[in-house]
Amino acid sequence: MKYKELQEKLKEVASTREYRLFLKNFLSDIEKAYVSNERRLVVLCGSDSVKVAGLTIDLIRRYVRKLRKLRRSAKLSIIHVFHDEFPDARLRATLIRDLMLSKKLVDAREVTVEQTVYETSKKYLGTTQDVLILDLTNDLKPNDVGRLIGVVRGGGIIVVWGPQLESWDAAKTVFKSNLVTPRHPEPRNIFIRYFVRKLMKHEGIYVIDADTGKLIKSGHITGSAKKEVRSIKIPENSIFPRSLYELALTQDQVNVIKLIEDNVVPKPGSKHVAVVITSDRGRGKSSAIGIALVGLIKELLKFKNRVRVAVTASDPSAVQSLMMLAEKGLNTLELNYKKVVREGDLIELKGDRFSIEYWEPYTVTKLKVDVVVVDEAAGLPVPLLHTIWRNFNRTIYATTIHGYEGAGRGFSVRFLKRLREDPKTLMVTYEMREPIRYSINDPIERFQFDTLLLDAEPDNLTDEDIEEIKKGNLEYVAYEPEYLFSEAGEKELRSLFGIYVLAHYRNEPDDLGRLADAPHHSMRAVRIRSSGKIVGAAQLAEEGGLSDDLIDELLVGGKIPGNIIPDRLLKYFRLRELGRGVGWRIVRIAVHIDVQGMGIGSFLLNEVINEAIKRGYSWVGAGFGLSKELLSFWLKNGFKLLHLSPDRNPVSGEYTALVVKPLNSEWVSLIDSCVKDFMVRLIGSLHSVYRDLESDVIYLVFKSGVNFPELSERFRLTEAQKERLKLYLEGLMTYESVADAVNFSVLKSVFEGKISVLTPLEGQTCIARCLKGLNWEELSQELNYPPSKAASILRKAVEKLSDLL
Repeated sequence: MKYKELQEKLKEVASTREYRLFLKNFLSDIEKAYVSNERRLVVLCGSDSVKVAGLTIDLIRRYVRKLRKLRRSAKLSIIHVFHDEFPDARLRATLIRDLMLSKKLVDAREVTVEQTVYETSKKYLGTTQDVLILDLTNDLKPNDVGRLIGVVRGGGIIVVWGPQLESWDAAKTVFKSNLVTPRHPEPRNIFIRYFVRKLMKHEGIYVIDADTGKLIKSGHITGSAKKEVRSIKIPENSIFPRSLYELALTQDQVNVIKLIEDNVVPKPGSKHVAVVITSDRGRGKSSAIGIALVGLIKELLKFKNRVRVAVTASDPSAVQSLMMLAEKGLNTLELNYKKVVREGDLIELKGDRFSIEYWEPYTVTKLKVDVVVVDEAAGLPVPLLHTIWRNFNRTIYATTIHGYEGAGRGFSVRFLKRLREDPKTLMVTYEMREPIRYSINDPIERFQFDTLLLDAEPDNLTDEDIEEIKKGNLEYVAYEPEYLFSEAGEKELRSLFGIYVLAHYRNEPDDLGRLADAPHHSMRAVRIRSSGKIVGAAQLAEEGGLSDDLIDELLVGGKIPGNIIPDRLLKYFRLRELGRGVGWRIVRIAVHIDVQGMGIGSFLLNEVINEAIKRGYSWVGAGFGLSKELLSFWLKNGFKLLHLSPDRNPVSGEYTALVVKPLNSEWVSLIDSCVKDFMVRLIGSLHSVYRDLESDVIYLVFKSGVNFPELSERFRLTEAQKERLKLYLEGLMTYESVADAVNFSVLKSVFEGKISVLTPLEGQTCIARCLKGLNWEELSQELNYPPSKAASILRKAVEKLSDLL
C-alpha cells in the first residue's frame, strides 16, 4: 500500500474531534509517564487492518517526536509480535514494515523495528524495549501477555490490537480452538470478556475504536508527575571489578552481586553455601546473578585450574536473561569465549578455563561442577532441589515471590526451612523489590498482576476457622466459570488460585485461560460453612465417551485432544471399553497451606467421587509426578495405579503416574484386568526401564493389593532350586550362587500378595537386589546402609517368604 492510500484511509479516523482530543491527552500523559518512569497501554480495536496499522504508525510517529524532546539521545526500539499464519495479520505486519520507516513517517535513524512471531518471541525476554505491538486479533494466549508486557521500559508504550470490542469475546482464537474435545466441540467465551473488563478497569490504559476513531476509554492519569530518582551506590571494598557493578540497573542488583561475592567466593570448606534470591517479576534477579557469575569465575580461577558453572531451570528460555548479562560481563572484562546456541537459546558460554552451561534440572544432579544456579527454583520439585543442594557446595537459587512461578509452600517451607535448620549449610537470603525497567507504581504492572492473578493469595484463616474445620463444618461447592470470572465471583477465583499457586509447581497464565474457556473443565471447592472461606480446590476435566472411529484412531497411535487417561489406557491395555466410559480426570487438587493434614483433601476427593457417581460416570482418575507421598494419598483413597511413563521428566526428574478409581461393576472388572496387566509389565521392566525407580515406591505399589496367585505358578521352584535355597538360608551359599531361586521366591510372593509380611526395609531390599538387579554397592547407595548389612537383611527377608510359599 502506498503512503497516499494510507493517508486517505486515516482521514476517516484521525480527523475526528474525539481522536484529536485523545492524541492531545495521550501525549501529555506520556510526558508524565516518562518523568514518573511508568508505561501506558493503548488498545486499538477494529475490523479494518489498514486503519489499525495506520493509527499505530501515527501514534508511534507522534510518540517518537515527544520522546525526542524528552530523551535527546539513543534510538527507540520497537518490536511487533504477530501470528503469521493469518492473512490479515500478515497484511498488518507488512504495513508496519513497509511504512513505519518511510521518511515521511518515522526516521530510520531514530528507531529500530523488529518483527517476530509469537513462537519465537521468547528471545526478547530480558531485553528492554520502548514500544511493544501485540497483535491479539487472531489469538489471545494468556502466556503471551504475561511474558511480553514486561519487556517495555518506563516511559514506553504497549499497543494492543484486537477485533471490534463488542465481538472480541466470541472470536475463534487459536488458544480457544486448542481447548475443545470431541464431546465438547465449542469453547466457552469467558476469558477474553474477563480480560476486556480488566482493560476497562485499570488506569493508564486507553481503548480506541480504530474503525471510527471513537475513544471508548481514557487511560489518562490525573495529577502531577512524580519524578523517580534512582541512586546506585557501588561498594568501595569489592573484590569483583567495579566495571561489573556498573552493569547493574538498581541498588538491589548491586546488593545481589555483593552478596554472591561475599558468600560464594570464599572456600565453603565442609559447609554448603546456599544463596537464595527472591523477587516479583521484572526485578532483574537473573540478570544480577549473570553479572555476579563472571566476577565469581574470575576469582575462582585464582585458585582453580578450571571453573564450571551449571545453570538450570525448567526451560532454557528461562535463563536467557542470566546468560545475556553474563555475556555482557565477559565482554566488559574482555574475557575470550565462544557461544553455543541451541534452537535460538544461548545454552553455553565457553572460555579456555571456564564455562557457564545450561543443563536440564535432573541432568545437573549428575554433573561435576563448581557452582550450580537454579533459576525459578520454586518451579522444581522439592526432592530435586534437595538433591542439588546435597550434591554441590556452592548453590544459588532464584525464584519469583508472586506469579505462577511463585515461591509455593514446597519451596518456602519444605526446602528453605530444611536449609535454614541444617547446621552444615550457610543460607543467605535477599528479596529484591525495585523493578529494573519501570517504576514500582507502574499502572501496567498492576493490570498484569491483577488480570493474570499473579498476586493471588489464599484466604487468611483465623483460629475460629480452624476450629470449624476440626468440627467438620465444611461444604462442597461446584463453581461455574461464568461466575468465577465475573466481578461478583472474582474474590473466590483469587482464593482458589492462591491455593494452587502455593501448593503446585509449574503453574502458568494459560491455566487461567484453560479454566475459563475449556468446555470440559470445571472447578470444585471446599468452603468453611460459617465464614465461606475456601480451604480446598479441585480442577476437573471430563474425558472419554469416544466413538468407535476415535477409539480405532487411538489404538493405532493417533492423538485425540483432551483425553489423556483414555489415550494411555487404550494404547497400553488394548480394551475398547476403556475409551467408551466417561469420567473425570482430576487435573489438580490442593488444600490451603495452613490446614493441610486435616482431612480436607480426602473430603474433597470423596465429594468429587460421589458427584461423579450421580452423574453416571464410570471412573475418576488423575495424573501426577510420582512420589511416595502422592502415590500413598491416591492409593489410600481407593485408586489403582495403571500406568507409569517409560522415562523420567527431564525437568522434575519424576516418572508420570496415572491412577484410576472405577465407579461401577463393569469398570471394577475392567480395572482389575488392567491392574494385573500393569503389574506384569512393571515387574518385567524393573531390571531395565524402571531400574532407577525408587524401591520404597515399588514396595508401596506391591502392598496396595496385588494378589494374582494364578500368575505365580510360572515361578514354581524345581527340587534343585529348593535344595540350593535351603543352603542359602542356612548361610552355606551366597546370593550370587542361588540368585535364580531367590528371585523366583520373591516374584512368587509378590504375585501372591505376600510381600507385605516384610518390613519396609526388607521389602525394599528384596526389590532392589532381586527385581531391579542392583549390585550390593548400588543397593547400599539407594537404601543408605552398608552392603554387609544388606546381604543379611535379604537372607532374613527370603526366610520369611519361604515359610509362606
